Amino acid sequence: MFRTLRLDAVLIQAVIAGALSFAHLHDLAAAAGQDGWKAWAYPVSVDLLLVAAWRRMRTTADNRAAWVWFVIALTASLGANVATAGLLDMTDVPDWLRITVAGWPALAFLGGTLLAHTPAPAVMPADSEPAPAPELPPPPAAAESVPAVAVPPALLDHARKLADNHHATTGTRIDADTLRARLGVPVPLANAITAQLT
Repeated sequence: MFRTLRLDAVLIQAVIAGALSFAHLHDLAAAAGQDGWKAWAYPVSVDLLLVAAWRRMRTTADNRAAWVWFVIALTASLGANVATAGLLDMTDVPDWLRITVAGWPALAFLGGTLLAHTPAPAVMPADSEPAPAPELPPPPAAAESVPAVAVPPALLDHARKLADNHHATTGTRIDADTLRARLGVPVPLANAITAQLT
């Protein structure tokens, strides 16, 4: 029960802080010449960029770009909070601030688009990596006396791709049994393919 009360208190605090920041951004946008619905769109834009950057930082290992956009959005939010605290004459907003507010939509659109459409690198947790297969000894010399089995070139190419993928993921060469299971071919053909892969 204590945990539920604590969670509710955190949510209430977040709502209050968000509402105040939202109002400051609206007031600054209105003072900079953005009236009506446009003044209300500014705080939505800043807050959405903050959320998108934060989400991206939590879901990808390489989050440098997300940090940049998070800092940009946080600077816009904090700047509005500080500016509306009496440090700025809201009836005479400087030209540089009007230009900054007017340029914000394009900057936020760029940031949001990059965050949404830049593919995240796939990160495989360390504990989910497959264990490397043990090195198998080379096939016995007697196998060489088995009559040669013809291997179609397309099948050999496909087997080579499987072998390369196996080596890339496990660090070991693929053995005949694994290759046979992946290709669904009989043992003699799997042995012949394996011999040609070495």
